[in-house]
Amino acid sequence: MDFSLLVIQGLNGLQLGLLLFLVASGLTLVFGILDFVNLAHGSLYMLGAFFCATLTYLFGNFILALIVAVPITGVIGFLVERFVARPLYARDHLDHVLGTFGLILVIDTLTHLIWGPEGLSVPLPDWLRGQITLWGDTVVPTFRLMIIGAGLAAAAGLFWMVNRTRLGMLIRAGASNRTMVSALGIDIELLFGLVFALGAAMAGLAGMLIAPITEATIGMGNGIIITAFVVIIVGGIGSIKGAFIAALLIGLIDTLGRSFLDDIFALFMSPVAAENSAPAISAMLIYIIMALVLAFRPQGLFPPKVR
Repeated sequence: MDFSLLVIQGLNGLQLGLLLFLVASGLTLVFGILDFVNLAHGSLYMLGAFFCATLTYLFGNFILALIVAVPITGVIGFLVERFVARPLYARDHLDHVLGTFGLILVIDTLTHLIWGPEGLSVPLPDWLRGQITLWGDTVVPTFRLMIIGAGLAAAAGLFWMVNRTRLGMLIRAGASNRTMVSALGIDIELLFGLVFALGAAMAGLAGMLIAPITEATIGMGNGIIITAFVVIIVGGIGSIKGAFIAALLIGLIDTLGRSFLDDIFALFMSPVAAENSAPAISAMLIYIIMALVLAFRPQGLFPPKVR
């Protein structure tokens, strides 16, 4: 096994894991605190990518566009909570699924009307287009390292906010016992709106970071939302710590499995059989992990403390 390839794929897995965490962190807070199933969370990921692409062309600066687009996506999330999610809180989860699925269709259609059917590419500044040699012949794109750094910084900021601020205290209390938080006189509706906005901003940031690689395209959030649900189930619904560890675990297993599983299978089966079976097994790995967690620890690996 080539060590340089292992390092590169490991960094790819770390990048995927951090992007998954940015999406799953907001999803697990909304699900854990609001008890609301938001299938349209991936649409906020998509909107973040389109906002960033548009502002990059407007400002001529990707970093400035990133800074401006994050709060815009958060405001969109706040409005979604106010006018779509809030009327559905008292209903069951099936209504949540149907309502947010309809919202996906509405957002996709509006995106098509505003930006057209074609995707938007996001130009990067020259200093992010190069490559960096880590050691030996291991060459990594500069922007990939920027994604990892931004993901780690956002994760650190979220952990600081949740554990060291009053808003974070209320979020943790709401995840543990939302009824008690409301009984103590906290404006629960404002708290719900802020949680929704925070989740939207985090998901939008993930879309903005991946857009220069994949382009901003209609429906780009529909795939990642499925994996994000796997992450919050494995980590524990409502747990930021669980979402972080599970996202890194899922990202690394998915990336390394797709890259090296055929080499592992070739150790005890024919090369043809290994090449035929490895892609199918690697595609199922994260769902196998989710099934095992549900079977032996249905509350997740790191569930929030509940009294």
